[in-house]
Amino acid sequence: MTDRYLAWVQTAWGSRLSKTLSLPQPSVLQRRSDGPHSGGNVLLGGGGAKAELVSVLASTAREHLTPNKLLAADQQTRQLMPTHNAELPDNNDPPIACLIYDATGLQSLDDLAGLHHFFSTHIRMLGRGGRVMIFARPPEQCLASHRVVQRALEGFIRSLCKELRHGSTGQLIYVAEAAEQLIDSTLRFFGGTRSAYVSGQVVRLLPADKPPHINWALPLAGKKALVTGAARGIGAAIAKTLAADGAHVIGLDVPAASKSLDTQMQTLGGDSLALDITEVGAPDAICQYVKEQHQAVDIVVHNAGITRDKLLANMDEQRWQLTLDINLRAPLNINQALINGDAINDSGRIIGVSSISGIAGNAGQTNYSTSKAGIIGMVDAFAALYPDKNISCNAVAPGFIETEMTAKVPFFLRQAGRRMNSLKQGGLPVDVAETIAWMAHPASGAVNGNTVRVCGQSLLGA
Repeated sequence: MTDRYLAWVQTAWGSRLSKTLSLPQPSVLQRRSDGPHSGGNVLLGGGGAKAELVSVLASTAREHLTPNKLLAADQQTRQLMPTHNAELPDNNDPPIACLIYDATGLQSLDDLAGLHHFFSTHIRMLGRGGRVMIFARPPEQCLASHRVVQRALEGFIRSLCKELRHGSTGQLIYVAEAAEQLIDSTLRFFGGTRSAYVSGQVVRLLPADKPPHINWALPLAGKKALVTGAARGIGAAIAKTLAADGAHVIGLDVPAASKSLDTQMQTLGGDSLALDITEVGAPDAICQYVKEQHQAVDIVVHNAGITRDKLLANMDEQRWQLTLDINLRAPLNINQALINGDAINDSGRIIGVSSISGIAGNAGQTNYSTSKAGIIGMVDAFAALYPDKNISCNAVAPGFIETEMTAKVPFFLRQAGRRMNSLKQGGLPVDVAETIAWMAHPASGAVNGNTVRVCGQSLLGA
């Protein structure tokens, strides 16, 4: 659905009037379909006694963000990456496309002064659609004051992202010990156009096996992906995005949506599987289909879901049970059937679709919020369940996404949903799909146990 206010603000008259009336001024977000991130340099800084990742970040940024210039914030940072020919900032340099800060060395409260200095000095240099990334150590791996300071970074990044303008976004990435060489897909995702509607997020990277070779142009070539609820909306966008990255997609949806599903899969060169996932034998039927047709899958995306809203006092048992059966019980049963049946390859990816409602709650959605919080619980449970197979488990939690469902929301509620986030607009189905594609990436094995909100940094929830 078209956001007419967003289009109006882009006009000269709309821009002037919205400023005069102090109305929201969202920027048009640049996405993958619009081409690579445009222009600008990458500025890298580091703080504390030992900024452990500076050299790795410099090398990865040069390879995956391909900046016009790789800049070092100061002479000390430059000395930490002598082989990368980093330049010091110049007043004549164009706007910065990406600010990257290595906070792994921040161990005392006094060290936070360096964080403040870096961003207060350089944040005005960030261009339109700019990216901010802070890399740190997981607080649970740190001791005493080091732990306090690393945890404090979460408040810093969330507040900073609410100050960013012109479609800029920022993230905090905790890199565990022994995961330093596994940041490439994450830096590439958050540093580019695919993460346009993701901001203010905290992501953890854990140790994992590094694949020997990555085809960055078609990273999912040769991979097989099962996507539930693939006939329309977000599910169709997920299938399309994974196919664009090279995957062979098996789209699954209810028999009533088979016509739309067949059309989608024929366009993508994928397979259709019409099935009600709540039926008793559905998980085993899915496993049998996968084994017979494809031996195994590499990616499983649990997107199928419904809403059956009612205030709890008026909610009958059918509304409660059906919502939990489709949104939560079915994903758990499908996972179990595929894993027990050896129908997920080693280094497989299980990805759930949660919701901001599962984090913040929503009146009239106790059933839906329960099911979507349960998906986050699924991530917590499955992330460390199969280390011998290197199967990762993550989830996305969409906020207000422009779909057929949100188009039916009353006008004023729809406008509130669009504007109540740092980017002042609704997201698109492709924003959810791109985040899932990053989680599904062969180089994203370190991305495990995360629930990432795709919500433009909604003002609701944590």
